[in-house]
Amino acid sequence: MKAVLDEELIYEILSVVEEIPEGNVATYGQIARLIGRERNSRLVGRVLSMAEYYGSYPCHRVVNHAGRLVPGWREQEELLADEGVELKGNGCVDLKKYQWEC
Repeated sequence: MKAVLDEELIYEILSVVEEIPEGNVATYGQIARLIGRERNSRLVGRVLSMAEYYGSYPCHRVVNHAGRLVPGWREQEELLADEGVELKGNGCVDLKKYQWEC
């Protein structure tokens, strides 16, 4: 069954993103699990790509399962650095060090 993208689901995802503490990151899959839709990490990504239309959320704190940043979003690295999140040599966040323990 396909996930239906409605405003309630959008705000459910964004409310989880809003809870990610400064200096930490979460993965798309982690957020999907927290809202009870563990197989919908791509849906989380889609919602975050349009989050600016719903308010101001710390979407820069969300990375993929390997800690990779959003391709083409140069500001993400700077925003994370401002919060003390350092990248490894491969340009990914060290999830063992910075992943949100929720």
